[in-house]
Amino acid sequence: MSHYPAPEVPTETAPTIDHDVAAAHRKQASATVARADVDHLRDDPEAKAAFLSTFTAAEEKTIMRKVDRCFILLTGIMYLIKQIDVNNAANIKVLHVGKPSNILQELNMSSNDYNWVASIYGIAYIVFEAPSNLLLKKMSPHNWQARIFCTWGIITACHAAARNRHDLYAMRFLLGMFEAGMFPGVLAQYSSWYRTDEMGRIVTYYFCFSNVSGIVGALLTYGISYMNGIAGLSAWRWVYLLEGIATIFFSGCVWYYLPDYPKSPRSKRWFTEREMEFIETRLPENAPLTSDPDFSGKEIKSILSKSLIWSFMLSQTLVNLGGYALTWYLPTIITNLGFVGLPRNQLLLLPPCAAAILGLVVSAWIMGRAWIVRPAYIMFLMSGMVVCFVLFFTITSSRIGIYIACILGTLFYQSYFPAFWAWRSATLSGSTGTAFTLGLQSGIAQLGGVVGPQLFQSKWAHNGYKTSFAIAASFMIAGWVSNVWTWWLTRNTEYDVMRVRRKANAARKRGEIEFGDDIRIFEERTFYEGVRRVKGGSEGSDGGEGRKR
Repeated sequence: MSHYPAPEVPTETAPTIDHDVAAAHRKQASATVARADVDHLRDDPEAKAAFLSTFTAAEEKTIMRKVDRCFILLTGIMYLIKQIDVNNAANIKVLHVGKPSNILQELNMSSNDYNWVASIYGIAYIVFEAPSNLLLKKMSPHNWQARIFCTWGIITACHAAARNRHDLYAMRFLLGMFEAGMFPGVLAQYSSWYRTDEMGRIVTYYFCFSNVSGIVGALLTYGISYMNGIAGLSAWRWVYLLEGIATIFFSGCVWYYLPDYPKSPRSKRWFTEREMEFIETRLPENAPLTSDPDFSGKEIKSILSKSLIWSFMLSQTLVNLGGYALTWYLPTIITNLGFVGLPRNQLLLLPPCAAAILGLVVSAWIMGRAWIVRPAYIMFLMSGMVVCFVLFFTITSSRIGIYIACILGTLFYQSYFPAFWAWRSATLSGSTGTAFTLGLQSGIAQLGGVVGPQLFQSKWAHNGYKTSFAIAASFMIAGWVSNVWTWWLTRNTEYDVMRVRRKANAARKRGEIEFGDDIRIFEERTFYEGVRRVKGGSEGSDGGEGRKR
């Protein structure tokens, strides 16, 4: 069982829960998820509706802004630091390139040797990502994430002591091992606090910080480059040392400020009991609950038996195989274009990052309005990625054209993820199922981080890595097809998400909240039979016929 007690609903606002109705609802859910034998308002539709009707749209906005204040800045900085510490290897490669203080010169590494720096990190990430995320609920998020930051900060700082490539490889493996669980752990927490139709907005903020990390990382590397030789250390060693120390100190902030779950005792620091109940009651039926068991083998078995996890995993992995190639080699591409000399080459990384942030903001705006289903928007982004990657190996003689393709390719690639993870959140189920699915998918998708850097072998350098980018483009095209297939599998759920979001938006304009006709996951509504829309499928309180997933 969970070690989090389920607090009582505030008696002054709590409707009476019909025990038989709640028990029947839990029994229906038990085919898919493991629930504690505790009555919740959300298990009784009438009690849930009565409780939520006591809130206005203004109150909902106030409460969710408090949730935002707890998560957006803190988890954003967490991701920013993670991305800086992981991706600094690409910036360091071109730091003082061609000089004795360059990392390749000091550690006697070839370009092919250095590609393994990213690949080995990815291997560790694949192995440890899911197991780490399964410990999140047992250990509690604030404890587990603080441990992750402290241990990976130590390992990051230890990179400065590397004497040869074998030392560096060992550090990268340990970095991947200790950092595993941070990213999917945050997404799992989001699923406990936000609805799937809101996930696009919160994940966009998260990824905005990721792209700010590209700007901050480039500026840090540029600034630290002038520390070369201080205390007898090369600039690249100072980069690792200073960033590692900062990460260690930040782990204390994570431990103190990161919330756990809506009804955990820790949440009383920020919310009243009525607000805590509101946050969890408004979530869809498949969302994790504070009182859920710490572990459920049944949920893992159920997830692995369904095609959806493999379809989503394949879609993301194929996109990552192409995208990681660009991310890893972007500093080198820009340096080789020869627009500016060292170390100002680091500054040319800023426009791609700025374009990505702009794309993320636009993505959040589009998803929030629910004009189209999220997979349709993803296919637009995928089409842009395919075009840019084809340009990489067809216009190699144009420096400006390549640089524009770098900017647009980064914009489309980074904009893909908020929409993708929001899409993925709709079909997560239960606490263990959510943690395992996100951990496994995020880990396996790191195959992109293993394979992507290996595409840039020295033997393909003679023609501007045309072969490398052609392979990356083929992965993107395959990813386009796989994302279409995943859209097909989730077409009913995604239409339901869009339908409910549109109703909620309309209700908020009237000053009301609308969750009575909520998204169905355990018995999916049918809006499409094949490619044909079911007539009247979105009408009425049920919004279509139910079908077990």
